[in-house]
Amino acid sequence: MEATFDPFSSKSPDEVPLERTPLVRVIAQLRFPPIVSLGRSDFIGPFQEAIRARYPILRQEQTAGMMVGPFVMPGNDGVVWRFRDLTDAWRVSLGPDFIALESTVYKDRQDFFERFEQIVIALDALAKLPVYDRLGLRYINRVRGAELERLASLVRGEVLGLASSSIVGITHSLCETLFQKDEVSLNTRWAWLPPNVTTDPTSIDPIPEPSWVLDLDMFRGAQKEFDTAAILKDGREFARTIHDFFRWCVTAEFLKVYGGKP
Repeated sequence: MEATFDPFSSKSPDEVPLERTPLVRVIAQLRFPPIVSLGRSDFIGPFQEAIRARYPILRQEQTAGMMVGPFVMPGNDGVVWRFRDLTDAWRVSLGPDFIALESTVYKDRQDFFERFEQIVIALDALAKLPVYDRLGLRYINRVRGAELERLASLVRGEVLGLASSSIVGITHSLCETLFQKDEVSLNTRWAWLPPNVTTDPTSIDPIPEPSWVLDLDMFRGAQKEFDTAAILKDGREFARTIHDFFRWCVTAEFLKVYGGKP
């Protein structure tokens, strides 16, 4: 009988680097009580200088916020500052109540969290936040092309569901499962998508071919003291848990196909 798997506390498997990563985007986000001054260009100057060597391109965007609860309704409009590198593969976003780092060329946890630490320190120096409200980390994987044709051998049947069956006529298939332990949640989504379709236009680009997406989002929505070391420690623990769940989802054949040596 197969051992029970607990995404929060099961023993972590050994790391298997992949030469061809299926990751298409990684996002870390920290939300905090609103600071109105973050909408002013004269206020964020020191933050820009602290990160400008890595992210020299700054753009100001006006966004319409959304409040998600029992109902979805318009929120307050606000300014978001987008800092990009020269390749547009890394982006830092700073709004009145959040800061985020995202990448489409993720290399490893050490590199990603060193960059996340830099922007968290810069935010702390600028805003002197006593607390934060939410910490989240999201890894989005995508299988396409020749690998998609052999998906049933690359991903566990429990995850694929109907997408692995011989039922004719399926054009798309979506599944979402939420795991929770104490204050921490892991929201897992997987989707078989037809061409030019996305489940999240802000984070998952539509492409002109079918694909299968594995979207893993871990977060804690509880107010905590703003402590950079603790934030980074928790973020790395989130990354470990997401990695463990990813490894549970995929087979040894998946690792080999993407250049791993399990």
